[in-house]
Amino acid sequence: MGNLADMNFKKTTYIIMGGTTGMGLSAALALCDNGANVLVVGRSLESCEKAEKQLGNRGIALSGDATDATTMQKAIQLAHDNFGIISGLFHVAGGSGRRWGDGPLDKITLEGWNKTMELNLTSMMLSNKAMVNYFLTHKTAGTILNMGSVLGYSPSPKYFVTHAYAAAKSAIIGFTKSIAAYYAEYNIRVNVIAPSLFITPMAKRAAEDENILSFLKTKQPLDGGRPGGSEDINNAVLMFLHPDSKFITGQVLAVDGGWTLSEGQY
Repeated sequence: MGNLADMNFKKTTYIIMGGTTGMGLSAALALCDNGANVLVVGRSLESCEKAEKQLGNRGIALSGDATDATTMQKAIQLAHDNFGIISGLFHVAGGSGRRWGDGPLDKITLEGWNKTMELNLTSMMLSNKAMVNYFLTHKTAGTILNMGSVLGYSPSPKYFVTHAYAAAKSAIIGFTKSIAAYYAEYNIRVNVIAPSLFITPMAKRAAEDENILSFLKTKQPLDGGRPGGSEDINNAVLMFLHPDSKFITGQVLAVDGGWTLSEGQY
């Protein structure tokens, strides 16, 4: 998929929390291709080094944990020092809590619940809070795009049963709408993008399951009935992050191949 035509991002700077792999890196590359400066944050040093090479002279990579309050503060300082005023944030960091015990409610462990909330919701609160404070301090308009999931409002009970994850992704919508309403008068825009099943490191289990891939033929029927690829979110991300989208806030956009409209056949 090509990038949106005439999307000029010159003289803009964005931070992508969780931007060294998958959908975050794809969005970072699209932003750089359209003239933006980008700082990406990732957990592993190796992924940061790889991302920085791909992004070239418009990109910086920072290693850090999204659940640590100091990580976003460091990212903001580094981006501001290198590129000047920051235009926006794309928060991608999150993931499955299955390994800690997320699953169906009758089997969820307390650790599974808490880790899933910390990974998906607390990390987002920390990055959004730091970014909003930056915009307020510098008296500048800005935009925040948060990564949700169709599972936050369109469950699929046979193959996708992580109830803490669904709760966290649903909470992202309420959190985003609430802060979008509160900070609208400051021209701070906050929106959500909600993908369905995409080929990402987190989706490895599902992407290698023949039954799930067969289910997706009817659950995500667009473009042949397939999982999403990282680049499939790029146009939506660019639209939300662009300064010209100054009349859009508090919205949830599904990029889901038809997931929320389709029943899906087993």
